[in-house]
Amino acid sequence: MYNRTEIKEVLSGSMVGKEVTVCGWVRAFRSNRFIALYDGSSFNTLQIVIDFEQLDPAILKKISFHACICAKGVLTASQGSGQDYEIITNDITILGESNPEKYPLQPKAQTMEFLRENAHFRMRTNTFSSVFRIRHGIAFAVHKFFNDKGYYYQHSPIITASDAEGAGEMFKVTTLDLENPPRTEDGAVDYKKDFFGGPANLTVSGQLQAEIGALALGKVYTFGPTFRAENSNTTRHLAEFWMIEPEVAFFDIVDDMNLAEEFCQYLIKYVLDNFAEDVAFLDQRIQNLEKNMPANDRRPMGLLETLKFVVDNKFERITYSEAVHILRNSKPFKKGQFEFEPSWGKDLQAEHERFLVEKHFKKPVIVRNYPKAIKAFYMRLNEPGEHEQGETVAAMDVLFPGIGEVIGGSQREERYEELLKRVHEMNIPEEELWWYLELRKFGGAPHAGFGLGFERMVQFITGMGNIRDVIPFPRASGSAEF
Repeated sequence: MYNRTEIKEVLSGSMVGKEVTVCGWVRAFRSNRFIALYDGSSFNTLQIVIDFEQLDPAILKKISFHACICAKGVLTASQGSGQDYEIITNDITILGESNPEKYPLQPKAQTMEFLRENAHFRMRTNTFSSVFRIRHGIAFAVHKFFNDKGYYYQHSPIITASDAEGAGEMFKVTTLDLENPPRTEDGAVDYKKDFFGGPANLTVSGQLQAEIGALALGKVYTFGPTFRAENSNTTRHLAEFWMIEPEVAFFDIVDDMNLAEEFCQYLIKYVLDNFAEDVAFLDQRIQNLEKNMPANDRRPMGLLETLKFVVDNKFERITYSEAVHILRNSKPFKKGQFEFEPSWGKDLQAEHERFLVEKHFKKPVIVRNYPKAIKAFYMRLNEPGEHEQGETVAAMDVLFPGIGEVIGGSQREERYEELLKRVHEMNIPEEELWWYLELRKFGGAPHAGFGLGFERMVQFITGMGNIRDVIPFPRASGSAEF
């Protein structure tokens, strides 16, 4: 339409001396002469230099913060400091005005909460444009990693009748009249008259369906939205988020850990190699935020240092029993500094996970062989271990600095009788999982997989303090705007 050139290409310097047209949003306008123009293609802005004495005053007045403009002129090497190239022109077209007296955003620091309330504009800021460019990069890297390794991308259903985790915290899907639903003779809601002929929910995981794919295609992965009806108003939880779940036939727990480590390092390295300017900006942002904080409240490492920490170190691998032993013999435990007591049979808390990663091993950690009682029904029961205090399953968690658990996975229980026993132990209706059980009865095979919460990884790589700031339109308890 405007035959425009993206600012990223202009800044490469390949078009010096040529006339170009650029379109974008005004980040800054100084001295009625210098426009910093941004179009989303790059972290950097392009300087537009105008002669205000030659420009129509009506146009000049409309060049305001986040107004949308087009500029046509010859690209030249900049004579001033701060930029390599600039366009000198008086050919300015206003595409979209932005009244500074009414526009919610101002050219100054805004709180994260304020920007969440104005999510329809927050992508225009330096911080969020960097976050969402990086989010795109990680998503692309997910598909590239698995495609290059011969995995098949499987779309798992969003509406399902099964609960992969047995948690029961699911959003119900129905077309019944909530004010007057049909009922059975005993007064219960008659879901047979619902759209799907039975109870249905938004999925909490695509794993069970991914196992179908793995036991036919060998290795698959899902990457789609998942939902949890948890009333968790924390910086690490969302009601709607995206999950990546590879599932591989003929894998055991060691293969699963190897894949998880390789996958994490690949994603981070891809961002470091392709989004260096955005990472550098977010790293500096964190330093600016923390410079006046007490030393104990600051992150142990800068963002760039943290990312390299994960890429450059082999992940330490320990059992859950070894983790509990380390924690109970640690100085923080002996001095009563842990809020939660580490003890065998209880899940590890974030403070325990961070101690293992940041203080004890000083590298990412994979913990495996968790107690059966605190894990899901589908995880493979281990043979009795020499150093284990009770029954354990072949489950593993990948722990990162600052954020704790980033991946949870397991070898799946492929033995029909053992799986059926676990289903009964956990009071899961056998008829709801008849198809899942049949995967073990007919041509079953050892297999394993894991789940990575996409937003959790984006939060880690960008260093953002709240998970609601790494998804364009966060869904949480009491919030479904935009």
